[in-house]
Order: sequence, then structure tokens, then C-alpha cells
Amino acid sequence: MSNNEDKMIHPRRLTKEDIARIKESLPKRMDLGQTKDVEEVLTENKDEICVPLTAETILSFRRYAEMLKEKNKVMNLTAITDDEGIAMKHFIDSLTIASFIDSEQEKIKGRSLSLIDVGTGAGFPGIPLKINKRDLDLTLLDSLAKRLSFLEEVASELSLDNIKFVHSRAEDAGRDARYREKYDVATARAVANLPVLCEYCLPFVRKGGCFIAMKGKLDEELKNADRAISLLGGKIETIKEFQLPGTDADRTIVVIRKVKETPKRYPRQAGKPSKDPIA
Repeated sequence: MSNNEDKMIHPRRLTKEDIARIKESLPKRMDLGQTKDVEEVLTENKDEICVPLTAETILSFRRYAEMLKEKNKVMNLTAITDDEGIAMKHFIDSLTIASFIDSEQEKIKGRSLSLIDVGTGAGFPGIPLKINKRDLDLTLLDSLAKRLSFLEEVASELSLDNIKFVHSRAEDAGRDARYREKYDVATARAVANLPVLCEYCLPFVRKGGCFIAMKGKLDEELKNADRAISLLGGKIETIKEFQLPGTDADRTIVVIRKVKETPKRYPRQAGKPSKDPIA
């Protein structure tokens, strides 16, 4: 047997010195496309969205991301599964309306602001807003019971109280006296075109409250919503266009003030607003 064959069968054991040399030769940090974790993304962008984030808040967001990724293995909650994407495109995106929520809270001093997140899906923007503002009186509405069950788990794990979970279509809940015109704020994130979204959301808002629509680039969509907004009792108060911090993604926040009650015939029966938008 040759010396080389003997070495292949009986390789030399690594000494402590060998291991130390190998460790020293390895890069101090693996470069995986410079991906960032949840804490890094939130910390770097908190000033741009004007949201102070405590260590406790960041810990809650990290746990939320972990639960979201774990549940996503067995249930389709999001196409975004990396920490940086979740933090930026879900958490930061949701918190871009936090300053508007604070402004509404100032108008109703003496009680907690009531907010309904229509078509909440995996909890956006409702859960991030609740993590940031614990005294928020939050209602999460979704048509899929499994998603709401997951959000109940999240609320329990993060000790988020004063949250209601409503399993319903927006059109049905909007005609229900328990929810109709009961909220200071209604919000929804890119659920539908703005005329449709207004019919889903404005019926939930009390007179004097507002609907905060979270959209991408609107273009003609805003003009097409004029009649729906007026008919449903709203008036455009603020339009804020910007790019999501750290990305080139266009975002538009539209604040629609509820100036009069929504006519009783709205919202129309389930499916009608999307098939035949008010125009």
C-alpha cells in the first residue's frame, strides 16, 4: 500500500492548532447578499417613518416575523419570507401610517382610538400598528377564519390585548349595526382599487373619523374614485406620495375624512363592489 493510500484510509487527526488556523482563515461574517435581520431594518428606518421603537417593540416584531415564517410553511400568508423583506415590506410599510394614527388620537383625547383593519390578511397594517401603539382599540376583519386564528395566536404570544377578530366579508360587516360607523379610523392595504376600497371601508367610519387608504402609485385610480368618495360620505383630506424607505417602491397614503353618513344602500351585497365599482 502506498503512503498516499494509507493517508486516505487513516487521515491525520486535526490538532487544536490546525482548528485555530482554519478558524482564522475563515471570513468573520458570511456574505449572503448582505441580508439584514428584522432589528437592523427597523432600527435603520425608524427615523424616516417618525416612529420611536423600544427594545420591547423590536423584540415583538422579531417574534411576529418568526411566527409568520413558521406558519407560512403550512399556510399561504405571504410571498415574502426573508427577515429583511418582512421587516421592510410588511412592518415598515404598515408603520408609514403611524403618524396619521397619532394625529387622529390627538383629536379624541380621553379615550383609545378605535381602528378597523379591513382585509387584514396576515395582520397588516393592524398588528404592527398595535405593537407600536398598545392602547389602540383594534379590530381585525378578514374573510378567512384560518388567518384570524393565526392572528389570535400572535396576539396571545405578544400579549396584545383589546383586539377583536371579525370573520366576515367587508360588505356584510359594513351593513352590520355592530360595526357600521363605529370606528374612528378604517384602513386597508392594497386590497382593491380605490373606488372599491372606499365602498368596503367608509361604511365602518363614524362621521368625523377617517379612512386611511394605503396604496401604490395611484395615477388615474384617484380620479376614478371621486364619485365613490363623495357618494359614500367622504372627502379627500390628504394625499402623501413617497417611496418606501430603503426601496424604490412607490407608495401613496390617502386620508379620506368622513363628512356625512354613508347612505344605507351601501355597501352593496358581497361581490357587487368589485364587479361593478361606483364610477
